[in-house]
Amino acid sequence: RCDSKKLDGGDKDPSEMRSGYAHAQKMRAAATFGFGRMYGKGRTPWHESEVTGEMVGNPSVSEMVSSYMVSLRRRKVQSGEEQTSARAITPELIGKLWDLNHLEENWSIKKYAPTQRGEKQSNSWGGPRFRRAVHLAYTLAFVCLLRVDEVLKIQSHDIEIIDEETLKLTLPFRKTNQFGHIQPFFLKKLPEELKHLCPVRAYAEWVVQTAINEGFIFRKMSSGDRHSADSTKHMVGKFTAMGFRNNLLDVSVDPSPYGTHSFRRGGCQWLSVDLRWPIRKICEWGGWSTDFSYMTIVKYLISWNNDPRQPRESFFDMNRAPIVACRLCGRTCECS
Repeated sequence: RCDSKKLDGGDKDPSEMRSGYAHAQKMRAAATFGFGRMYGKGRTPWHESEVTGEMVGNPSVSEMVSSYMVSLRRRKVQSGEEQTSARAITPELIGKLWDLNHLEENWSIKKYAPTQRGEKQSNSWGGPRFRRAVHLAYTLAFVCLLRVDEVLKIQSHDIEIIDEETLKLTLPFRKTNQFGHIQPFFLKKLPEELKHLCPVRAYAEWVVQTAINEGFIFRKMSSGDRHSADSTKHMVGKFTAMGFRNNLLDVSVDPSPYGTHSFRRGGCQWLSVDLRWPIRKICEWGGWSTDFSYMTIVKYLISWNNDPRQPRESFFDMNRAPIVACRLCGRTCECS
């Protein structure tokens, strides 16, 4: 389905639709799960038993399959089908979205007035309440390194107000920690210059306007920019992604390289580059393993698809402008 070769080694017809390398990875992951969980094969690599002489382990975790996946990716790249991850969003771009959303015509709550089909303009994709909702989702995904589906499933009882400047967010479920013991996120009110990244401010704005104190925080939106009264149903990811794309178009940014995973990637780079967090601290905060056996975090920190925070021609420019100052020591050099 993903390969350009047939099982007999022949080439498939060029007009035949083929899935990408990412789909092949998902197929292998499904096979690994099926053999491991459903058939009790675990994650032990497929090998010949020295005792019985029979093949044991998980067939999907074998040298042959691994070799094939490497070969498939190489051929995909050579044919121009290189896998592209979502581009990491930068704090500066979130700042542009914040500035646009806070314009009077986009932020001021207006009385409900029904409109007829065709009356809405192309730039009126979201009202003030929806813009508040998506910006809260932006900040939570960015600062807490969350997936969008994890953000949209947050309920009121998952958030505890510690004091005027501190929130405690405890997720009931995470992809990387499905059996409880999930560490909470303690979110502090960020300084004024980082207000566009501050989940505490965004949450306060959202709660003040919606008065939501039970059920899902991100409710389904209905006509007239009104949130649903049904607290048991949350906003779907497709709706949030649509808002994000339109928001990017508003600031004249091509949305095609970006996705909802851009916030998780961008937040990881922000913690590393701007806040100077060490990798171990980022892993602990984001819920990644700290044994560094898989180094998933490297894919979030480094990607050819990202916007460069510093132009390549300035790498050896000793007179270049200073970078963001560290709030603890005040240094602006990269060695800090």
